[in-house]
Amino acid sequence: MTRFIKPDAAHSERRGRVLTVLDAALTAVDPAAAIRRVVRREGDVLHVAGHTYDLGRVRRVIVIGGGKAGASMTAAIETILGERITAGHVNVKYGYTAPTDRVTVHVCGHPVPDAAGVDGVRAMVDLLDDMTGDDLVICLISGGGSALMTLPVAGVALADMQALTEALLRSGAPIQAINTVRKHLSQVKGGRLARLAYPANVIALILSDVVGSPLDTIASGPTVPDPTTFADALAVIERGGIADEVPAAIRHYLMSGAAGRMPETPKAGDPVWARVQNVIVADNARAAEAAVERAQALGFHTLLLSTYVEGEARDVGQVLAALAKEIAASNRPVPRPACLILGGETTVTVQGKGTGGRNQELALAAALAIQGMGNVLIASLATDGTDGPTDSAGGLVDGSTVARGAALGLSAQAALDNNDAYPFLAAVDDMLVTGPTNTNVNDLMAVFVFDK
Repeated sequence: MTRFIKPDAAHSERRGRVLTVLDAALTAVDPAAAIRRVVRREGDVLHVAGHTYDLGRVRRVIVIGGGKAGASMTAAIETILGERITAGHVNVKYGYTAPTDRVTVHVCGHPVPDAAGVDGVRAMVDLLDDMTGDDLVICLISGGGSALMTLPVAGVALADMQALTEALLRSGAPIQAINTVRKHLSQVKGGRLARLAYPANVIALILSDVVGSPLDTIASGPTVPDPTTFADALAVIERGGIADEVPAAIRHYLMSGAAGRMPETPKAGDPVWARVQNVIVADNARAAEAAVERAQALGFHTLLLSTYVEGEARDVGQVLAALAKEIAASNRPVPRPACLILGGETTVTVQGKGTGGRNQELALAAALAIQGMGNVLIASLATDGTDGPTDSAGGLVDGSTVARGAALGLSAQAALDNNDAYPFLAAVDDMLVTGPTNTNVNDLMAVFVFDK
């Protein structure tokens, strides 16, 4: 039994096998299991990825953080530390909750930050007041943390950050660029959260949602040195062509920072880093490897091509279709029945006014390219269960997707041109729907080519 709501496995036996593979990937990056793999307690000794901490010498244990996997991660930490937790506050996306006892799980807005998120970060900052070297801060970080841990610098309002976020998302800028700007407008991002906790010891447990898992980019790197500058942030805005959309208060602050009138984010060499341990507990590679293992067990010749996929979603969809055609024609790079697994995160430069997300757009573009192929299925999945501002997790298409839409009076090409994949995929029942998965490790893509 998979966690997928749509498409139903009964839609076809082949689709059921695809969903089984995708479900194995999600199970492999369950946040609670990921925490338990790297954190264990033996009496007063806490073991974390090769480091040990003597809880008998710890005055307070504070748990803070933010991200879509925050509730599950919190529940796991509570199971391990129990009564040793003094207090805690973790921000999560609406709907991404789990029962907790000692740590407050606070729901707020994503991908555009809201007032609830700001209030939650203020509560975290209050918990870090009067830290000493005898305190231990456990920071739980996962995808979505950049939006969910918003506390603007003085002079910048929440409304300014909301407008900036929307402009950056529409621009199609990669997440590294978006977070470069966010880091320089935040009281906690770009290493500033670790600075607030200093001189306490900080253990950051991180579920990566960024290609390659660069620590300074995941959730805008609240507990790591920031290699970017105010000048870099201004350059992102200029390259994105959104300078006229950025609120005046933000432009003024960034320009003041570039001129040396505002303090930079903490850099490598700052003494604060001697008190910080950052640990990646799960990432896209683990999910992709689990998908490979399950596909092989189901009898597919399977290859993990890359976990570094980036680029325009519709372009990547065409590439996946090309791979399927190569396998169908020549049994390369693996023979039929074949399964190719890829991971990463694509982007969409929004030109239309439709509804969708990057995984839905990728799937629809692939569907256009595999029309008439009776032995191909292509899936694109957001592992957090939310693809763009929709309740979809992505799409699962085949050679009949476009024709089935046409029979309903729908044009796949028109939908793609208008960035309107959601209603098309919903109409033909090719939507992937999971509901909140409480994890987030980028996107997974899969190409299946059957014998006939």
